[in-house]
Formats: sequence, structure tokens, C-alpha cells
Amino acid sequence: MTPRDWDASTYERISDPQVAWAHEVLDRLPLRGDETVLDAGCGTGRVTQLLLERLPRGRVVAVDASPSMVEAARAALDGRATVLQSDLVELELDEPVDAAFSNAVFHWVADHERLFERLHAALRSGGRLVAQCGGRGNVASFRELAAEVAREEPFAEHLGGWEGPWTFAGPEDTRERLEAAGFVDVETWLTERPIVRSDLGEYVRTACLGSHVERLPEELRDRYVDAVVQRAGPRLTLGYMRLNIAARRA
Repeated sequence: MTPRDWDASTYERISDPQVAWAHEVLDRLPLRGDETVLDAGCGTGRVTQLLLERLPRGRVVAVDASPSMVEAARAALDGRATVLQSDLVELELDEPVDAAFSNAVFHWVADHERLFERLHAALRSGGRLVAQCGGRGNVASFRELAAEVAREEPFAEHLGGWEGPWTFAGPEDTRERLEAAGFVDVETWLTERPIVRSDLGEYVRTACLGSHVERLPEELRDRYVDAVVQRAGPRLTLGYMRLNIAARRA
């Protein structure tokens, strides 16, 4: 599956919740300040800048599959990080890194077995992986609402029966996949992080329904998003469920 090319400029404006979660994840990654760290799925570089602040003598290798995200990150980081365009399941680095960090990304990757294999290969011996992504039950009620609209005409021809682009894994199966990839000291757990949005059109189109929109012909894209937003009501509680990951390469 070809990775989605995100609307980077809109995501930059609406991604405050994702940035807030990133602070929690970064606090779980112990750093001396001189390491080389992989930012696996760097987006526009907002969170990469937070990571750089913790590495005054180190460096960041930032990777994203979306061309527009990579372009935005390179502009925002202005040479302070190495920014690469790559699908994470195809990741190949010239040199291993001391640690890997990721925030709000892994649920967009279909093949978690391959994902964890590539991250394990990217780390030095003893290197840590610290990450958070959407987990089992993530925004479940909104996903059902979006699927309900997708089953209706004129959208059903393009979206009906499609389960969406996400992999919302649970902590148990994630632990098994990490250990199968070679990780040790694995910890995985879920936390609830609900948010309420009133700017539904812009937010859900970019953060939730971008892959749905791409599957629709141009003339149906706005109609689909508008139909979902109308059914959601003026204020929507999105029941985010975050899957937390901590592991180490032996």
C-alpha cells in the first residue's frame, strides 16, 4: 500500500493533542544529551524540535513516509536534523542509532511485525525503543460513525466494506510482536486520552479521515466529511486510546 501523503500545513495547525502526548513519551526516554535518536514518523517536525532540545550534543535522524511532511520538517528543522523520506517498514539506516522514539504513528502502519523488525535493526545493542500510538479501542465510536456514513450512497461504492487504514493493536499482541522481533525488557500498556473538538471539519478530515477522502472521487470528498461531521454534532468527544511501548535491543 502506498503511504498517504498528508496535508502537512493543516496537520501543523491541528496537532496540539499529538504534541501534548509526545511530552509524555519523551519523558519516558532517558537521554544523556549526546545520543543519536531516530524519530520514527516525524510529521512536520514539531515534536522533533522537542526531541532536539533534549540532545544538545546529539543528533536526530527523522523519518517520515509522507513527502509533504518531510518537506515541512526539513524547512522547520533547518538542518538541525537529518530528515529522510521512507516507509518505516522499509527503513534502512547507514548507521545504527542509540534510541528510537515515535509518537502517534504506528497505528498507520499495517505490518507491525515488519515494523518492529526494522526498528530493531536500526538500534545499537542496548538501544531503547519508546513509543506511543493508537491502540485497541481507539476512537471506536467515531470510527463506527464514519463507517456508518461510508455504507450509505453515494459513498458505499468507494468505502463500503473498507475497515480503514489503521492497525489498533492491543498490549498483549504488541508485546509478542516486539519479542519476536528480538526486543527484551518489553512493556506495553493502554491509557485513555479523550479530547473534545468543535473544529470538527478540519480536524477529522486531516487527523482521522484523510485516507477515506483519498479513496473518494473529488466531487464526493467534501460531501463525505460534511456528512460525518453533521452526524457527529457540534462537539465531539474523541475517545483516544493510546498504546504505550517501551523495549530494548539486547
